[in-house]
Amino acid sequence: MKIFIGCDHAAFEEKEILKKHLIELGHNIEDVGTHENSRCDYPDYATALTKGVVKDGAKGVLLCGSGIGVSMVANRYKGSRAALCRSELDARLSIEHNNANILCVGARINTMDEIVKITEAWLAAEFQEGRHSDRVAMFNEIGEDV
Repeated sequence: MKIFIGCDHAAFEEKEILKKHLIELGHNIEDVGTHENSRCDYPDYATALTKGVVKDGAKGVLLCGSGIGVSMVANRYKGSRAALCRSELDARLSIEHNNANILCVGARINTMDEIVKITEAWLAAEFQEGRHSDRVAMFNEIGEDV
């Protein structure tokens, strides 16, 4: 599966570990940055990742200190369904009920082990469609064009 991944300086180390793990699982990873742990602005990377996810119909994982900032940026764009997840249950439900295409996590909130488990739960979940499909279609039309 193609997965975009991006972060700011606060989550650089976690992104690198998660990226390596996802590659080992056989995923095709496109890293939009940051590529070092120097101070940077998360909106730049969240925007780049979101545009890639929407244009390619792929999935993406965004990390920052809390996960809040990147999720706020990602959800400004039409076609983005970014979910801030703090647990495996959050991750599973974000796919099952909302067909999230971007997972957002906080490197200062969750441990590396939790981030890996949250990501794996998110990737393993399946959209339940049915009554959820109309809602997903509704919020696919909200936001700025990519």
